[in-house]
Amino acid sequence: MSEPVLRVERLRVAFDHPLGKVQAVDDVSFALMPGERLGLAGESGSGKSTLALSIMRMIKPPGRIEAGAVWLDGGRLADLDEEGIRAVRLASIALVPQGSMNSLNPVLRIGQQIADALVDHGLRLGRRAKERRVAGLLTEVGLPANVARMYPHELSGGMKQRACIAIAIALRPKLIIADEPTSALDVVVQRQVMATLARVQQELGAAVILVGHDMGLMAQFVDRLGIMYAGRLVEVAPIADIIAHPRHPYTRALIASLPSLDARGALAGIPGLAPSLRELPSGCAFHPRCGLAADRCRSERPVLRDLGGSEVACHLA
Repeated sequence: MSEPVLRVERLRVAFDHPLGKVQAVDDVSFALMPGERLGLAGESGSGKSTLALSIMRMIKPPGRIEAGAVWLDGGRLADLDEEGIRAVRLASIALVPQGSMNSLNPVLRIGQQIADALVDHGLRLGRRAKERRVAGLLTEVGLPANVARMYPHELSGGMKQRACIAIAIALRPKLIIADEPTSALDVVVQRQVMATLARVQQELGAAVILVGHDMGLMAQFVDRLGIMYAGRLVEVAPIADIIAHPRHPYTRALIASLPSLDARGALAGIPGLAPSLRELPSGCAFHPRCGLAADRCRSERPVLRDLGGSEVACHLA
């Protein structure tokens, strides 16, 4: 059996705040196999993007990684100095960012930005070879070669996002982290971008972590889904199992809130608000919003435990 390409062990990430420490990621552990697609879903502020950035060691002050370890292809990322982790980014682990317009340099042509990624990681190519490599990467993501001569403002939202994917796959990484890559796009373009990501992922044999809150998109793309709430993983299971038989009350509430053609006009929300990460309630963080909460839920924090193919942090599961 092959080894995981990524292992996250008891990761804790905090942000310093004048009113108190914010525990954005709290004791998160999981493994990702080569070629696997893992989704991370949950409400805004649940810690999804912070977890993704902490894997790449891109957390900046006042944030800090308090504890835990991240292993990529057998190597512990915490052992690398700044130059070492910079070399790993893009070459072994790449990020497809949420806002392509904020990620692309507005005054550089797309081809130059792709070429810079290659040169920055030590690839010394002649002008013709560089142009061929850039054109090939653009073709891989479904863009014509002449996009290399264009500036970001000349591209549509979907084209900019695919340009970001071209940069991400430039050095054939083993892991791609896509942080809400379709959040600012319409439904048709979302499908095109996700189809592009799926195709290049299969060609590379890379693993993917897809961060988002669109459960419908997760159902179509990922193999396994992790649900985050208040900085913790509360359920991890194969996508078919989690959609058909969600175990955690929060997961059930998320799925129940999806619009349905069978119940038009009837939208079910989750009561209450997500808790402040500075002042989490005692016991299970979800218990103030949970209709099934018992006394034990209010006093004892549940741990993530294996229930035969699914991992659930709930006393009632």
